Amino acid sequence: MNPLRTVCLMMGVLALASAYSAGPRPMSMNSNRNTIKNSMKPTSWMSISTLQSLPSLKEIKLKQLEEMSAFEGADLINRLYHLAQATQALEPTYAPRASEIPAFLVTPDNQKSIQLNELPRVAREQSHCGKQEVTVFITGLPSKLESVKEATRSLTQAYMQRYNDESSYYQNSATSSSSSHYHLNKKQQRSDSDEDNSNQKPSGCLVVVKFGDTISDFEEHATVDTEKVGKEVGKFWLQLLEKTNCNRDNVHLIGSNLGANIAGAAGRQYTKVTNHQLRRITGLDPVKCFAKDPETLTGLARGDAEFVDAIHTTANSMGTSARAADVDFYPEGPNEAVPGADNIVESPMRAVRYFAESVVPGNERNFPAESAHSLNEYKNSNTSGRRIYMGIITTFKVEGDYMLQVNTKSPFGRSTPVQKQQNVHGVHKSWKMSSSRDEE
Repeated sequence: MNPLRTVCLMMGVLALASAYSAGPRPMSMNSNRNTIKNSMKPTSWMSISTLQSLPSLKEIKLKQLEEMSAFEGADLINRLYHLAQATQALEPTYAPRASEIPAFLVTPDNQKSIQLNELPRVAREQSHCGKQEVTVFITGLPSKLESVKEATRSLTQAYMQRYNDESSYYQNSATSSSSSHYHLNKKQQRSDSDEDNSNQKPSGCLVVVKFGDTISDFEEHATVDTEKVGKEVGKFWLQLLEKTNCNRDNVHLIGSNLGANIAGAAGRQYTKVTNHQLRRITGLDPVKCFAKDPETLTGLARGDAEFVDAIHTTANSMGTSARAADVDFYPEGPNEAVPGADNIVESPMRAVRYFAESVVPGNERNFPAESAHSLNEYKNSNTSGRRIYMGIITTFKVEGDYMLQVNTKSPFGRSTPVQKQQNVHGVHKSWKMSSSRDEE
C-alpha cells in the first residue's frame, strides 16, 4: 500500500477523533502553528476515496507520465507532492554509488563511455580535457524515454559544434563579435586584450553524467538523496580538476530535472572543500523536492556558484515555480508544460533543448527575455525595460525573474537582429542594443 496514502488515512481518523475529544484551548503561538499544520492535513482538501485511489509511487512509471496529458500528469504529481509535504512520510533514501552511475566524456577528437568513478582517471588521459572549457551536464530522467534521449543528443551535438565547427564560428564572427568565449582565467579577465580574446574559437570537453539512467520508477525519482549524490559528484569533480589542472573559472555545471538539484549540492560540496565557488551552475527545469531533510538545504539555490541561472518549463507540475537562481527564466510564463510539449516529461526536456539551441554558434541571441512578474506583464510590455538573453550567454550582471516567448517547434528561439557585443565581467558577452530597453 502507498505509504503516503496509509499515513494520510491515519491522519484523517486521528483528526476526527481529536475533534470530538479535545475541548477549547487558549490561543498561543504553538496552537497557531498547529492550526496551520492541521489545515495542511490531506483529508481537509482531498476525500478519503481520492486518497485510496492514488497509485503508490512504486506503481508510477515515468513512461506513464509521458503517456498522460500535461494536465493529467501535473494533477497527479501535485497531489502526491502535497501529500508528501503534509505527511513528511518520505525520506531521501535513494543514492546509487558512483560506480553505478554511467557517464561519457566527449572531447574534440574522442568520445568515451565510463562510470562516474572512472572520470578523473579517464579525463587525465585526454589531452584536451581541462585545458579550456569544461562543461558537465547531469541528467535527471532516464534516456530510455525518447524525449530525454533526443534532448541529451541535442545538447551533446550543440557543444561538439561549438568546439569543432570552425566554419560556422568564423562565419558568425565575420558579421559581429557574437561568439562567447566566456570561460577565461583571471589573468585573461584582467587583460587589456579581452576584446581580442572574445574572437577566439571556444574549445573544451563535455562530460555527461547520466544519473537519470539509474532511475526506474517514480519512487526512486521522488526519494533521491540529492545531497548525498551531489557530494559524490562533487568528490569526483574535485579529483578531475586536480588531475587535469583545470581552472575553476573554466567550469560550467549544468543539471536537468533532478540533475539540477544534484548540481546545486555538488556546487555546495565544492565550496565546502575548497572555500571557493564554481563560476556558474545552470539548472534546466529544477524539480520539487519530495523527500528532504527539513534541517538541510536541498535543491538548487542562489549561492551554489558565483552565478546560478535556471530555466523553468514545468514550474506548476514536476518542476518548481520558486526562485532557484540569481536569474530565473520562465518561457511562456509558469505553466504545467510549455506550449508544444505534450506531457510533463517532454516539457522538462524543452529547457535542455532551448539551452542546446543557444549553444550552437550563431544562435546565442535566439532567446531574448525581459524582466517581468508575469507573462501578461511581459506581453503588455509593462516591464522594467531590462532585456537579457537566456542560454549560453546569459549575463552575470542582473538578477530576478525573466519572461519570454518561444516557438512550439525547433528552432525554438525568437531571434533578434545581429548586434554588437559588449564585454561583461570579461567572462560573458552581452549585446549592447541601441534601444533603452536592453540591458547594458
